[in-house]
Amino acid sequence: MDVYQNEFLPEGGRTVDAIVTVTATGGGTTGSAVTTPRLHAPGRAPSAAVVIMVDCSGSMDYPPAKMRHAREATAAAIDVLRDGVRFAVVAGTHQAQEVYPGNGRLAVAGPVTRDQAKQALRRLGAGGGTAIGTWLRLADRLLSSSDADIRHGILLTDGRNEHESPEDLRATLETCAGRFTCDARGVGTDWEVKEVTGIASALLGTADIVADPAGLAADFTRMMETAMGKEVADVSLRLWTPVGATVRFVKQVAPAVEDLTGRRTEAGPRFGDYPTGSWGDESRDYHVRIEVPPASVGLDMLAARVRLVVPQPDGGVRDLGAQGLIKAVGTDDVAASTAINPQVAHYTGQAELAQVVQQGLDLRKAGDIDGATAKLGRAVQLAHASGHADTAKLLAKVVDVVDAAAGTVRLKAKVEEADEMTLETRSTKTVRVKK
Repeated sequence: MDVYQNEFLPEGGRTVDAIVTVTATGGGTTGSAVTTPRLHAPGRAPSAAVVIMVDCSGSMDYPPAKMRHAREATAAAIDVLRDGVRFAVVAGTHQAQEVYPGNGRLAVAGPVTRDQAKQALRRLGAGGGTAIGTWLRLADRLLSSSDADIRHGILLTDGRNEHESPEDLRATLETCAGRFTCDARGVGTDWEVKEVTGIASALLGTADIVADPAGLAADFTRMMETAMGKEVADVSLRLWTPVGATVRFVKQVAPAVEDLTGRRTEAGPRFGDYPTGSWGDESRDYHVRIEVPPASVGLDMLAARVRLVVPQPDGGVRDLGAQGLIKAVGTDDVAASTAINPQVAHYTGQAELAQVVQQGLDLRKAGDIDGATAKLGRAVQLAHASGHADTAKLLAKVVDVVDAAAGTVRLKAKVEEADEMTLETRSTKTVRVKK
């Protein structure tokens, strides 16, 4: 764990910002040496359970190739399952049905069960409505029947959640949060971006658009490969703050922006845990803002201590050994106290970029041309300044860029729906700061 910050505060200053970079290495699935604490025996891959939820509503037949591509993508994901992983396939309409293996069970991946599951996929057809909460509840029941270290879902939908209320879906997500992680994908352009990204956000997974159904197999393969690379589940950032200090927010800022502030659970006097989900060999960045008592010259205090912990069956936690210290030092040196740490500045811009893209697209849908132009112009300016080439390319499909550095743009008169949805879905993805 590495901490990047400007620890110097002017007299009376209270706000301390830090970027905490967490890097996990030594995962057994990569073939490298084990260098981090593990929840499973050395030399053994962690146990895992996966449920694939496939939209089988009537709209999946328009065009008919969409359902075929969904079956092929699910088969491709099943091929990636390593031997011994427990898995199931669920067909989702206005209700959820077990496709394989059935009877409330999970199958154990192997040559025979993988072939049986792919045979079962041939029976999948389209018909009915869409109630995604029922799919997730069935996935939760199946996954909870397993004591696997890693519990994961993959969800595919092509339409809006029209056959249950938003309140029902929200209640389901609250129930499932912390029980399993879930990646969500929207295929085509008839689904609701905020629904799909909301599912992934609540369940600490990824969200994306697959505009062309022909791309589903490659996307499902990548998702399952990532799931099979997870080593440790239910990791939390544990923050300790001294008396008088307050955590203002904790946000993941790379590889995507995700606000964790409201997900804090109290873990003892002045301790709070923020969930981060499952980890493989990867690195993530978190922006932590602490408010401390007004600084005086000569003040030298610890504003927060950050650790990584994993809950244990006995109710305790296992400390993964990494620790980061966030400091606050009072000074009358104006140059020292006004310097902005490059990592903090970069990710503050990235968070604003995600926000103004969403605001700009919402204003565009509402018909506020001037407001949308201003917000999307600011987005172009931020993407240009931070070197976010992917977002810059997506923005260029929605606006005509006159001057990227100044943020001068014109809204395009006609925008392909897939381009607008891709920009909205991927707006929270960030680029790492060049250290």
